[in-house]
Amino acid sequence: MHIHYNMNKSKTLHKVFCLLFLIIITFNNIQAQTVASAKTMESMVLANKYFIEKYPDVGQFIIAEKSFPGNIWTRGVYYEGLMALYKLKPDTAYLNYALRWAVFHKWSLTDSIKTRNAYNQCSGQTYIDLYMLDRYKEERIKNIRECIDNMLTTDKIDDWDQVDALQMVMPVFARLGAIYHNEKYFDRMNEMYLNTKLKSGKNGLYSTVDHLWWRDKDFIPPYKEPNGQNCYWSRGNGWVIAALVRALDFLPNNSSYKKEYQTTLKEMFEALVPLQRPDGFWNVSLKDSTHFGGKETTGTALFVYGMAWGINEGLISKKDYMPVVMKAWNALLTESLHTNGFIGYVQGTGREPKDGQPIGYDKVPDFEDFGLGCYLLAGSEVYKLSKSLEPKDKEPKTKIKAKGSKAQVADKKNHHPVKELEKM
Repeated sequence: MHIHYNMNKSKTLHKVFCLLFLIIITFNNIQAQTVASAKTMESMVLANKYFIEKYPDVGQFIIAEKSFPGNIWTRGVYYEGLMALYKLKPDTAYLNYALRWAVFHKWSLTDSIKTRNAYNQCSGQTYIDLYMLDRYKEERIKNIRECIDNMLTTDKIDDWDQVDALQMVMPVFARLGAIYHNEKYFDRMNEMYLNTKLKSGKNGLYSTVDHLWWRDKDFIPPYKEPNGQNCYWSRGNGWVIAALVRALDFLPNNSSYKKEYQTTLKEMFEALVPLQRPDGFWNVSLKDSTHFGGKETTGTALFVYGMAWGINEGLISKKDYMPVVMKAWNALLTESLHTNGFIGYVQGTGREPKDGQPIGYDKVPDFEDFGLGCYLLAGSEVYKLSKSLEPKDKEPKTKIKAKGSKAQVADKKNHHPVKELEKM
């Protein structure tokens, strides 16, 4: 009996040691796949430096096929990325660049506060982020809040008839809901999102089979790509991922909407993994590699942003998704980023795979700003991911506290902390 007991004990110990060995091997493999956080930070600083030095005048009109004011959506996406960088590296030059831009444009939207166009509201994301740094400055949030409040006075919920719109303004609704602890912002955001997903174009823009999104109703079947597959535009799907991530960051912990957004993200991530190219990028046409196939930065960066965020938040498996994220991020670092900070392989503005072509390493797109914004968003989450796997710094981290009596979000039991404030 005593011998039998010892044998069982020996087998148990053997199993424990084997399990520990597997855990160590898995951890070491993950670390081996990781880009050092310092290298990621260096790349973001370099890319941003190139842009700021090329465009020092924050009030300068953007010149493409015509002139555009400097607070249109493309520039708004850039500042989303800049604020993500600033949270990790609180350089006053970054903050001043954002503040000078917002002040020059008088914290206004591309159109009047009566606009319902999501593109016109995109800059509001950064205005709100800057407001959260100093809540005595009501002028920073006044216009975008009034604009969204105007939308709430009606029952209209079908404005977002293209997936780009989700990224442009869902995060605005979420931020307002978190700041003012008002469920009406969350409720209307979700109503409009579900209308896009389930009803726009008759049956919605989300494929429940492929778990990817059509850009708008014009691309719903019977429309097909040249190879007969459905047309799923890379950046369009990236916009959805960014929208859900940036909305989830501000949803209350007990929100009934979290499950919908998290489930959709996980479905999309699972669908995207087998579509990744051997070189780490994704094609502009996700299901047709022959239709303008090749390296493309913006869609790839947005997928990296979402997946890295998902790992950081514990939403998806580090073991399963780390190789995908790091393969893509390595591709962006080594293939897209130039030594002077210029980012190549950016598809210009448009709505489908054929727009903004040709794409190239040295090709300057019609707008340089939003591609950098996507890159900085991706880098910010990869940086945090890599940092979490590296030895912890012993020195205490310096925090920049938000000003104003309302700086902290109350009712922590029911509300998700405003992460922008926690991380600053």
